[in-house]
Amino acid sequence: MSDDTVSPAAVTPGPKPSRYWAGKNVRAIVIGLCLVVGVAAGMGWLMLKSKAPAPQLAAEKLGMSRPDGLLETHSLSQLPRDLLAVPFLKETLTEDFVFYYETHADRLGLIGSLRRIIYEHELKLQDTLIEQLFDQPADVALWRGADGRLKDFLLVMDRGGLAKVLEPLAKVALDDSQLSKLADVKVGNDDVALYQLSYNASKALLFASHGDKLVVLSNPTKLYDPQSGATQESGSVSTQAIAALLNGDKLFPEAFGLQPRAPEVKQRLSVNASVLAMGYQRFIPNFAGLRFDMDDKGWHSFLAMDELDDQPDFDFKPIWQAMPMGASACVAVPLAAEQQKPLLLKLGADETAAQALTEHMAGAAGLCWYADSRLYTPLLVASLKDEDSASLDGELGRLFGSMVGAYEGKVDEHVFPVIEKQQGDNRQWQRQVSSRFGPYAAKDAANPDAITGQAFMNVSLARHGSTLLFSLDDKLLDKALGTLDKRFPPMADVVPKDLLMPVYFGPDAMAQLMQRETLDSLPQDMEPVFYNAAQTYLIPKLRKLGGYGKYALTLPEGTEPDGHWQWLPLQWKAL
Repeated sequence: MSDDTVSPAAVTPGPKPSRYWAGKNVRAIVIGLCLVVGVAAGMGWLMLKSKAPAPQLAAEKLGMSRPDGLLETHSLSQLPRDLLAVPFLKETLTEDFVFYYETHADRLGLIGSLRRIIYEHELKLQDTLIEQLFDQPADVALWRGADGRLKDFLLVMDRGGLAKVLEPLAKVALDDSQLSKLADVKVGNDDVALYQLSYNASKALLFASHGDKLVVLSNPTKLYDPQSGATQESGSVSTQAIAALLNGDKLFPEAFGLQPRAPEVKQRLSVNASVLAMGYQRFIPNFAGLRFDMDDKGWHSFLAMDELDDQPDFDFKPIWQAMPMGASACVAVPLAAEQQKPLLLKLGADETAAQALTEHMAGAAGLCWYADSRLYTPLLVASLKDEDSASLDGELGRLFGSMVGAYEGKVDEHVFPVIEKQQGDNRQWQRQVSSRFGPYAAKDAANPDAITGQAFMNVSLARHGSTLLFSLDDKLLDKALGTLDKRFPPMADVVPKDLLMPVYFGPDAMAQLMQRETLDSLPQDMEPVFYNAAQTYLIPKLRKLGGYGKYALTLPEGTEPDGHWQWLPLQWKAL
């Protein structure tokens, strides 16, 4: 028997939000509710604070901030083609990926500037200088820019036989509009000149060479001299660090907990969790980074983790039992809700509700996307400590009412009521929220005039025994409830039962989801050029993607981190 009631939260929604919040509620809801249970989009491990701070790196002592990414390669020019050795990437990227980087404007502008210098100063250098440089072993550290993308880089290259070839450039540095000497750095007993090369009108880079090493800094504004009293910023590099790199010191691998690259490893790409966590790194301190190595046997994947206090067991089985079969992609994470209490309070939860939720949360949490839903409406599943969780229902209702929804309406401002549904021991809360991203048209609402905009969604939260579920898509949540009631098959029926699976990927369903999102964002009557381009170039790639089988990204059962930057092998298991 089901009984529907209106929650008191609908009458007393708290401080009156702005109409801007009403118009932008989708992003806020996604961020707020996802962080309630500590799940960051993508991949992460959410824990308590670390046992001990990571040791200070030699690079940090020399004035170089920790990189966000690291590329170690036997040949820069071969990297794009080596990536295409992965069958999946070869099918989806093709040779256009290689040609893009070979004809990039910055690369062509740099080549053009060097050719002009060679020609005007009558230097005996070959036109293939850049190609020869790119065909050398190199280490490239990368830092994020203001937009969060990897942007600035510091390159250290073994020049080999090119050492003598580059020397003539120094002779023209005092007599050229694009090439100039900036400063000297001390390497041992030698004073080494640091040059600035301007190109493409507004861009410049710094470089210096000593012995068999060439160092290139892509952003001259990031260089600073510690003796000048300048403060170290993100992505900054001191003259001391430049000198150490020219002296042959390996400062980059240490920042990622790695030994120097072995000769049999042709390519090694490491990415810090700060890049992958999309700004939520402080909520996932256990996740350190990802790495991809290429040797004669192909590419290999690794996950880096940090050991933390009060580390829970990695048991994701309850998550896969609750998730409906047919997902496009899934991620599961260990959960430590206590760390999220301050965040809940900031998002509008009262002290009692926030404390009750953090005390009851346990085990793991997971997030899945589905082709019959939307990219911004995944299903969230989390575990509670015990089966008898009914005592938490009152606090969950208050928490939901205070965090979901906004004042809205075309005629009078209001908040839609929270509707509670009870089925035996299970409880569900739902609130109608206006949004142009909603799956339901405003005209289909019981009271269309009450909707702000042209669409709405039914945001839903449910407790089924010791399982907590949330989604912006009420149909997806209903399917999950059906899965728990054994009326719909769970993901547990298709995932490995003897391995720890943090990530699931279903290419066919993912291709369907991405195709729908792409075409919906490019209305044919408003964006005919981009729509036709997507139909011509992107959709065929998505169809090829959909032809691949399902995969599980697994770790050995019983995996737990031990120390800082512990690299664990990831296995792609075909299902």
